[in-house]
Amino acid sequence: MDLNLRHKILNLDCPQVMGILNVTPDSFSDGGCFVTPDALQLQIEKMLQAGVAIIDVGGESTRPGAQQVGLAEELERVVPCIELIRRISDVPISIDTSKPEVMRAAIAAGADMINDVNALRAEGALKAAAELGVPVCLMHMQGEPKTMQQQPEYTDVIQQVLGFFVERIAACEAAGLARENIFLDPGFGFGKTVEHNFQMLKKLELFHSLGCPLLVGISRKSMLGAVTGKPVEQRLAGSLAAVVVAALQGAQVLRVHDVAETIDALRVVQATQMEER
Repeated sequence: MDLNLRHKILNLDCPQVMGILNVTPDSFSDGGCFVTPDALQLQIEKMLQAGVAIIDVGGESTRPGAQQVGLAEELERVVPCIELIRRISDVPISIDTSKPEVMRAAIAAGADMINDVNALRAEGALKAAAELGVPVCLMHMQGEPKTMQQQPEYTDVIQQVLGFFVERIAACEAAGLARENIFLDPGFGFGKTVEHNFQMLKKLELFHSLGCPLLVGISRKSMLGAVTGKPVEQRLAGSLAAVVVAALQGAQVLRVHDVAETIDALRVVQATQMEER
């Protein structure tokens, strides 16, 4: 299937890599790394050279325990970044935000897609997304970033996440969003224990039943640290293993920190799926 992202048509018949670009001081893995203009441009160019399909720009950390960022500060972080990317490339840009005002400003600055960890539940967010008419990623999160990891509980994590998506898809379609423009992100690490996360990863293919492309963000997360014993800066191997598991179950977009390495891993996956000639 093809996805129209304004500046480019993205083919989802093979998995695509979304590069994470956090212009924040406090993100769990790369907080503070790209807040200067030189560091920011260098990272953008690095991802472009590696062949990134989408760059996901975020101005508010959603790590466990994160504090909310004011509207003006978030706009000040993300809009110049989007404008910089757009000046040097036509690569599709995603805005990682839950605020409708940021969604509107980001799309006006040149972004192509909305990536919302709150699944358009904030006041005015669904209306803004419908009016903007761009693809949207709905993520599942139990609770909110500040408290989401304080004893998350489910009777059946997969069925409850699926039920959440059924409700959100219906709300989006009622507001005028086309189903083919809706991505689903199960929300690894967002209000879930290590066991919940691996249950979802093991049965990720079940989420295809909803008929929407799947976006998986699992890069460097604590679930990987829990099984490898490695700190966040040493989780590349674990991240690549998780990406391969997700890709083999049909995930269409992989949201990652390590773009070049992930692209190499996915090329190997694709080679195993090619018909012999």
